[in-house]
Amino acid sequence: MATMYRSTSPTRRSRLLAGIGAAAIALTTLAAGAGPASADTVTATIPAGTNPIAIAITPDGSRAYITNQSGTVSVIDTATNTAAGTIPVGTQPRGVAITPDGTRAYVANLVSSTVSVIDTATNTAAETLPIGGSPHAVAITPDGTRAYVANWNSASVSVIETATNTITGTVPVGGSPNAVAITPDGTRAYVTNQGSASVSVIETATNTVAGTIPVGQSPVGVAITPDGARAYITNQGSGTVSVIDTATNTGGETISAGANPYGVAITPDGTRAYITNQGSASVSVIETATNTIIGTIPVGSSPIGVAITPDGTRAYVINNGSYSVSVIAIEQAPTLTGTPTTGVLDQPYSHAFTVTGQPAPTVTVTIGDLPAGLTLTEAGVLSGTPTAVGKFEFTLTASNGIGIGTDAVLPVVLEITDTTPPVTGSFGSLGSMTWNS
Repeated sequence: MATMYRSTSPTRRSRLLAGIGAAAIALTTLAAGAGPASADTVTATIPAGTNPIAIAITPDGSRAYITNQSGTVSVIDTATNTAAGTIPVGTQPRGVAITPDGTRAYVANLVSSTVSVIDTATNTAAETLPIGGSPHAVAITPDGTRAYVANWNSASVSVIETATNTITGTVPVGGSPNAVAITPDGTRAYVTNQGSASVSVIETATNTVAGTIPVGQSPVGVAITPDGARAYITNQGSGTVSVIDTATNTGGETISAGANPYGVAITPDGTRAYITNQGSASVSVIETATNTIIGTIPVGSSPIGVAITPDGTRAYVINNGSYSVSVIAIEQAPTLTGTPTTGVLDQPYSHAFTVTGQPAPTVTVTIGDLPAGLTLTEAGVLSGTPTAVGKFEFTLTASNGIGIGTDAVLPVVLEITDTTPPVTGSFGSLGSMTWNS
């Protein structure tokens, strides 16, 4: 889910950060001590346009679309993490969302009060829709039939029918709506109202507000877990993250984050939430099972938007102040698979087990012994020249010590056979023998 940023002058922004940043940093230090340590690392930094704001990744994970305050959208090829194009859009674009089929990207243009519709096949703006009210954020229903646009100045949400790209409804919400997210079943939209410290819940069947939930000060970001059970709200003004129970639409836990938390994205498996801390140039990692911060990752200046690839292996963080994108490799529990082929006595042998995980796991023998003459590398390659025949049973374990899930354990049976032909033929002639009586 893309998250957005409303521009302020550098002086105003620095005063805001100075006023509330120190307390939030102190809370982050306390919270980060709980739970297992995160092994997430920044593996690449990609140049972006001027003051990049928000990001959305295509459903196939191949491209990222980034809005730049300069009136453009940058396209990133995620396979190479390089720029693949720049698309002119409206004035001061903010939020961006991509249709489930990946064919179109909708961009909310704050100052020109329009929505640009990008054809992702050609990477051109195919249509421009007048919206009004300074559109700031956009989200698309799971079936792709509607786009919900949060309008900052008019305290409303516009509903666009994507088949015709026409506005079919307008829903009044709280003051200064800043972000919007839709539940996985498409029945509700959650809208953060930055100006009224609340979240509006829209029933999408009727496009009416079904409830208003009080949260922290200046809520700016929202993301919903894949099971739809919880919504995570970043409260920029109070340095916290509110967790909403969507079954009851009530506030649950409040988590201390870094300075001025802004963007939020949740991994596809629902186990982690990634929070950008605009005031402390970092990303907080929340373990959703315990709602504790298990790691803090330094990134670029003034991080705002964040999105996670569909396979859950990387998080892309928009650094508004340093005009860049930080790519975070997300820690992954180890996996270990493979069935070794039969080996032959005194013949070279090699088998590479399939090992995945972030950081890269180490593979060891934890039960039993390898056949004589074979060795195992930490990367899971079994090789050598076997010097004994038989059926050998042993257990391999892949571990990277990240603290999520369990180590990967693989029982292995390896047979070593002897293909040497048996000895055959005559014992030779003893010649002529004469027996004397």
